Amino acid sequence: MLLTKASEYAFLGLICIANNDGVSKDVDTISTELQISKSFLAKILQNLAKVGVLKSFKGVNGGFALAKHPRDISVRAILDAVESKKTQIFDCGGSTSKMCEEYRKMGCNICGAFRSLQQKTDEFLDCVTLADLIDEKRKEKSEL
Repeated sequence: MLLTKASEYAFLGLICIANNDGVSKDVDTISTELQISKSFLAKILQNLAKVGVLKSFKGVNGGFALAKHPRDISVRAILDAVESKKTQIFDCGGSTSKMCEEYRKMGCNICGAFRSLQQKTDEFLDCVTLADLIDEKRKEKSEL
């Protein structure tokens, strides 16, 4: 499983917004604080707003705020919103082809084994929340 910069920026942006005590925060401020591309971040945050992770506000005092408590936002929901492809452990190119049928006749069960791992990974990503990521960040700061 390879997470892209979009996922990294989503996590960083959400932590930044969550640490703003419920007050909306604009993309300019977030991108400056995180030193990342404003246009790329804006696209990511808009995707998160579309799926209900964030609320967006227009106008002079516009910006983004969390739509839910951090403990109610799973890492999987974040990944699903920002990654263009479903986050997968293994992508068997042959699973929809006749070749896969032939491989299975020869005893291949790669897809079956990784399907189980995918299920366990999805369950784990559903259990880890934005609150967990925030707590980890706070622990790191206190250890410095």
